[in-house]
Formats: sequence, C-alpha cells, structure tokens
Amino acid sequence: MRRSGGTVMVLITVRLPPQATLEQATHRLGLRDEEVDLGYDLVLIDPRRGLYGLRVTEAAADRISPVAFGGTGPHSDPRIEPYGPPR
Repeated sequence: MRRSGGTVMVLITVRLPPQATLEQATHRLGLRDEEVDLGYDLVLIDPRRGLYGLRVTEAAADRISPVAFGGTGPHSDPRIEPYGPPR
C-alpha cells in the first residue's frame, strides 16, 4: 500500500470494455475523483480479457469489490526503488 496525500492507495484490477477511459471506469465503478489516483490513470493489463488496473483508496476498493467487476484486489503497491548505492 502506498500513500497519496496522506490517503492509503491500493491497486485493483477490473474488466472493462475495449479502449475504456478512466472517466468511463470511474463512472462504471461508482468512484469519485478523490477516490482515484488520477495521475496513475487507467492501465491496460490484458487487452484480450479487457483487464485494467487502477489505484484507488483502500476504502473505495473495499466498497466496490473488484471481484464483482471481473477483477481482483486490493493489492499492495510498494514503491520500487534501487537497493544500495548506484554502481
């Protein structure tokens, strides 16, 4: 889990129609703008299955149940950083 502006954010996956937009996803999932990491956007994971990923607040993920939308989550979203000094 990662914090964004003090709010715990998690990753979820959901199935959406082809070429779905973040606006369409938030509408379909019943999410408000403040519950979604708008900078992360909507990420296409598997085009054949229409599987997309997005970052939402932990509370939003619990409320919408991604499984109901053919997805999974919530998943942690650890920061990826180099380990040790640069070589």
